[in-house]
Amino acid sequence: MVTPELSDVLATAHVVSIPLRTRFRGLTEREAVVFSGPQGWTEFSPFIEYDDAESAAWLRAAYEFGWDALPPLHRATIPVNATVPAVAPDEVERVLAGFGPCRTVKVKVAQPMQTLAEDVARVARVRELLGAEGRLRVDANGAWNVDEAEHAIHALAEYDLEYVEQPCATIVELAEIRSRVKYMDIPIAADESVRKESDPLEVARAGAANLLVLKAQPLGGIRNSLAIAETSGLPVVVSSALDTSIGLAMGAHLAAALPTLEFDCGLGTAALLADDVVTRPLIPLDGHIPVERPEVDQMALTRLAANAERTKWWLDRLARVHALISTSSSTEEA
Repeated sequence: MVTPELSDVLATAHVVSIPLRTRFRGLTEREAVVFSGPQGWTEFSPFIEYDDAESAAWLRAAYEFGWDALPPLHRATIPVNATVPAVAPDEVERVLAGFGPCRTVKVKVAQPMQTLAEDVARVARVRELLGAEGRLRVDANGAWNVDEAEHAIHALAEYDLEYVEQPCATIVELAEIRSRVKYMDIPIAADESVRKESDPLEVARAGAANLLVLKAQPLGGIRNSLAIAETSGLPVVVSSALDTSIGLAMGAHLAAALPTLEFDCGLGTAALLADDVVTRPLIPLDGHIPVERPEVDQMALTRLAANAERTKWWLDRLARVHALISTSSSTEEA
C-alpha cells in the first residue's frame, strides 16, 4: 500500500456532514473526509467513537483506493439489499421506497430502548411488503446475550430469515447461539466479530458463523478483505459503514473483485442519505448499483461542508492516524 505525504492528502481534503433521511445508529448526519489520489476520490470516515488505532485500518483503505491499482474485477454491477433502521412499522414503507425495488431487505433489531415486540412488528411489516419470495435478514449488532438471541430468533423465525447478523457480541457467544439454532436452519453471520477483532479469521476458525460480513474501510481495504474471504473459506456479504457514495464505490469494487458473490450486498445505503458528494449517488436501481468511481460534485462539497470546529476535528484526527500509519510502515520496512 502506498502511504502518501500528508500534505498531498490535505491538499484536496474536504470534511462533509451529510444529513440522514432517518436516524441510523443514533446518527442524524454522517461526517466524512473525502480526498483525491492518483486513482481517484477516496474516503476516510471511521465513526466518531473509534480511537486512532482502530481508525488506522480505515485510513489504509482510503489510501489504497486512492493511490493503489485495483485488483481484477469480475462483474460490472452489484446486487444490493435495502436497509430498514429501527423505525416504527408505519415508517417501513417510506424507508423502503427510497431504495426502489430490491429483492432483499436487512432490518435492524435489538436497538437500545426498544423491545422484541417492536422488532417483530417491524420485521412482520417488511415481510408483508416484501412478499413471500423476498429475502429478509436481520442485524442485532451484537446486542443480545445467548438466551435473548435464542428467544428472539424463535420469535422472528416465522418470517423466513435469510440469516441473522451478529446476534451476540463475542465469538464464544456466536458459536453457542449457532449451535442452539442449527436445527432451525437459520445461518449466523459475523460482522463485528470480523472487523473489530485483532484476528478477523478467528470467528471462522471457531466455527462461530456460517458467513462473514466484510466492510472495506474497517478491514483496511479491498485487498485485505479479499484475503480474509479467501482464507476463511466462508461465503461473504460485502456491506457498507454508512459511507458516502465514494466509500460505497470502494465496497462495490471489493464485491466486484470477489470470484463468487452468493448474497446481495449491503451497499445500497446511499438511499439513507438526504444528500451526497457526487453527481450521481449510488442509489440502487432495480436492486443493483454500478461498479464505478462516481464523479465528485464540487458544489455539493461546498454545500455539505462541515463547520470550522468539525473540520478541524476531522483533519486533526486524519493527521494523527496518518502518523500512526507512517510509523507502522517505517517499522515494518526496518
